[in-house]
Amino acid sequence: MSKEPVFVGIDVSQSHLDLAEHSSQKRWSFTNDDVGINRIVRLLNELTPNLVVMEATGGIEIPLISELMAAGLPVVVVNPRQIRDFAKATGRLAKTDALDAQIIARFASAVQPELRPLPDAASLEFSAIVTRRRQLQDMLTMERNRLRTARKVVKSRIEAHIAWLKIELENTNHDLEQSIKQSPVWKEKDDLLQSVPGIGQATSAALIAGLPELGALSRKQIATLVGVAPLNRDSGALRGKRTIWGGRAHVRAALYMAALASTRHNPVIKAFYQRMVVGGKAKKAALVACMHKLLMILNSMVKHNTRWSYVTP
Repeated sequence: MSKEPVFVGIDVSQSHLDLAEHSSQKRWSFTNDDVGINRIVRLLNELTPNLVVMEATGGIEIPLISELMAAGLPVVVVNPRQIRDFAKATGRLAKTDALDAQIIARFASAVQPELRPLPDAASLEFSAIVTRRRQLQDMLTMERNRLRTARKVVKSRIEAHIAWLKIELENTNHDLEQSIKQSPVWKEKDDLLQSVPGIGQATSAALIAGLPELGALSRKQIATLVGVAPLNRDSGALRGKRTIWGGRAHVRAALYMAALASTRHNPVIKAFYQRMVVGGKAKKAALVACMHKLLMILNSMVKHNTRWSYVTP
């Protein structure tokens, strides 16, 4: 008699990790620390799950992912939007950590998202540096905005914080550069990506850390994963409209800035953008199309390990 498939959902929070198994409806709760994570690894090794699914939670999940990967367990990290949409579709509107874990387990069983190679421990550390760099940039922007309207009594404190943030950003950029230089694989991919006019260090780092699937998926798959695949919105007044949504927002933000630079410095993207604008396409829509085209070029380059040339894929 064949064993019934085992699908496990994990809800990750700052303090706790809640697990649910779909077929048996069993639930467990562990502390989100080294002790709790070790217990989860032992439990899952006993359950031998077909699939373990959790949501991306902005980095809180990374220690758990690292240990599950090291144990060789089949883990998939999904966009929280997918879980929310699935919960709404199945009429589960109540929200508790235990119920969230159940919904994720049910999602794992019903949808069975495709297993993709997750980054190894070194890649996760690299991803953490990239995330920290983005946080520092955001904080710098906020403090500079505050400085414009700050009263004299707090102005010097804001200026001191800005100075500190600049130093931290410089140190983080150095750490990022060293991480790339220390890895032959990353260095090769970084050199390849930065050979494209419009792709700088920041965009390359964001793609290496946030899109390890680059070059391993089809054109349609990679566009959907990033969130630059135009989707139909045939509903009411929106009939006939196509928009982009979902996907990996931080990767899409980096790609947006790269596409913007490419409309000025990359001959292929620049010509493509100008043709679309002259043809009557709105500038914003033309820029989104450039993001899509640029991503297709990068995906093809990484897939075939080919540096930039003026011949588009």
